[in-house]
Amino acid sequence: MISFFNRLFGRDDEPSTQVSSDTETVRRIVGELDRLDPAEARYLAAFAFVLARVANSDSHVSEEEIRRMEEIVRDIGGLTEAQAVLVVQIAKSQQLLKGGTENYLVTREFNRISDRGQKERLLHCLFEISAADDSISLVEENEVKSIASELKFEQREFSAIRSRYNEKRSILTK
Repeated sequence: MISFFNRLFGRDDEPSTQVSSDTETVRRIVGELDRLDPAEARYLAAFAFVLARVANSDSHVSEEEIRRMEEIVRDIGGLTEAQAVLVVQIAKSQQLLKGGTENYLVTREFNRISDRGQKERLLHCLFEISAADDSISLVEENEVKSIASELKFEQREFSAIRSRYNEKRSILTK
């Protein structure tokens, strides 16, 4: 079976033990996710991966960040809670495994497949993820700034969005 995981993250190989080791719950969720339109699945995968990129920018993904990513992915993708949990876990795992080599590539793909409004929404969500623990660290802020640059935002556009999160920016609250 070509699964949601493979479509989202470009894997054409699937371990032979995958089907036998899946629980009924996982198989059911994967079946539901497989029903997504391939373009929607690609968009959601890139979106979730970039969220995980920012969450992991300080080398630690907190429970608060995970919960907020799940909420965002559920809302963006119109997913059930279980589906959103699965998407976030996949994105987080892929980011941890391949982030160093795929960060720019996935962000470039998101830039290609999204419109300006979707890119702005992503930037807001990136700040929300960064602020999930009530503080946006300088490392997280710099990662969001890098992503904004990769998405072709001008500095003034980035600054306008960032200003909405000033009360959470650690550089301004110390």
